Amino acid sequence: MNRKKIVALAAGLLLAVQTAIVPGVQAAPTGDIEIILDGQSLQSDASPYIVQGANVTMVPLRVISEGLGAQVNWSESSGTVTITAQNKNISMENGAQSATVNGKSVRLDASARMTSGRVMVPLRFVGEELGLKVDWQASERVITLSSGKEGVSTGRNTSAGSSGSISDTSVSGNQDSVSTDQGAIDDEQAVVTSPSTSEDGSSSSQANVVQVKASTSMRGAWISTINGDWPSSAARSSSEKQKQEFTKMLDDLQGMGINAVFVQVRASGDALYPSSLVPWSKYLTNTQGKNPGYDPLKFMISESHKRGMEFHAWFNPFRANSTGTTSGLAANHVANQHPDWIVKNGSQLYINPGIPAARQHVIAAIMEVVNGYDIDGVHLDDYFYPYSGTFDDDATFKAYNANKISNKGDWRRDNVNNFVRDLSKSIHASKSKVQFGISPFGVWRNKSQDLTGSDTKAGVTAYDTTFADVRTWINKEWIDYVAPQIYWSIGFPAAGYDKLVAWWSNEVKNSDVKLYIGHSPYKIGTPEKGWQTAQELIKQLELNEDYKQVKGDIYSASSKLLSNVI
Repeated sequence: MNRKKIVALAAGLLLAVQTAIVPGVQAAPTGDIEIILDGQSLQSDASPYIVQGANVTMVPLRVISEGLGAQVNWSESSGTVTITAQNKNISMENGAQSATVNGKSVRLDASARMTSGRVMVPLRFVGEELGLKVDWQASERVITLSSGKEGVSTGRNTSAGSSGSISDTSVSGNQDSVSTDQGAIDDEQAVVTSPSTSEDGSSSSQANVVQVKASTSMRGAWISTINGDWPSSAARSSSEKQKQEFTKMLDDLQGMGINAVFVQVRASGDALYPSSLVPWSKYLTNTQGKNPGYDPLKFMISESHKRGMEFHAWFNPFRANSTGTTSGLAANHVANQHPDWIVKNGSQLYINPGIPAARQHVIAAIMEVVNGYDIDGVHLDDYFYPYSGTFDDDATFKAYNANKISNKGDWRRDNVNNFVRDLSKSIHASKSKVQFGISPFGVWRNKSQDLTGSDTKAGVTAYDTTFADVRTWINKEWIDYVAPQIYWSIGFPAAGYDKLVAWWSNEVKNSDVKLYIGHSPYKIGTPEKGWQTAQELIKQLELNEDYKQVKGDIYSASSKLLSNVI
């Protein structure tokens, strides 16, 4: 992705931060796309997107001109696209709800429009009018548009009436754009056939083939339940309001370019799903243990996948309660069932990571989701040992120290390492395709503490404060990705974003662990150095382009992305 694209993406991500989201605007770009025409790759710097509500994939007009050999014209003065090929003359006006085909008016589900300096048009409409067959293979992320001259075939066909959505079926070209308006389509593959195609979707013996292969980067957003991203307090007694809020949030996030959500399904030893191990979350009904009347996790996964968005289940591993008491906790909450596992730290209750049975309880709770739901990933935050206060685990240190580790810090890190290793094995043994990732504090260690650490002066670090030995997790590849929370500005004296991105990029360089950067748009408009405007986030995204190890970004938090904070 070049700098023009990253600036455009940043502008899209910041759209809802700087202005209100407008319903019906484009949804998520699907990332860099390789376009192959008759075996020849076409270069492209324009990203496709899905139009909200219509499930219409918009792609660059140049696919029509260069890929399909049609004559195209864009009149800036009138805002009109004209496409001429195969005795068809198609005219679409920017923003109009209908097109003209050989002089006749035809209704559009999505109109042609200008996006980031590109003319975007709906692919299914154009493709059908030009007599094309469109074959979508989501698992391979390949779209083949065929006029059929050589009888080229790619993969299985599915009818346009199958279930799901094609939010990740997009085609991109160099300049202007084309789209796939396939409506509800199977999320593994989709076929759009021209009127002359047979009922089973098989291709006729025609041909020019444009093959489009997408390689996406992570563009994620954290959705916190404990901090009020979802559901709102007003929706806690209504499953319908919760559903409405979540689907709107997905639509708005997708409209900004987000292609994955990280939803907090376990905030405090509880669950946003029916569990045999832990109680229902109070954030659904205001009462912990109360059934909300539906399965929120199943609903959220389904809605995310309909839009072609990944769903990562986010777990707080060892926080037992966000207050320091057991008041209001359900009878089957871990703090009530196993009080000997609980350590009070300031105003919070923690599950003690030093107790093997306690660690196994957390793993079992996570695996209940892995085994029961079609999630794309298991995501842990930085709740291992607390950042501050006194954590009274002297007795545990003596009782559960089979390896006779003399230093308590090393023993704590060993506890967390054992947990990460065992959880990784469990996840990948059950479902090898489920990603496992962790989002640690943004500074592993300062150089003053370890010569191999970062050139920073952070007051706390992942290694020494939360006892998160992230380097070991990366080196042993227990995790599939790491998403450090680098929440400071470029050049920030104590912990500069620029220095930390360079450090983490080097850390994953010789591994198969992907690096996603955790960003802090919630700081935009605050007095903190560098965060007075949204320009800081744009500069960070531009800087990331200098490091090939950076495979994407995750933003904290969704409500801040979607609010007008400036």
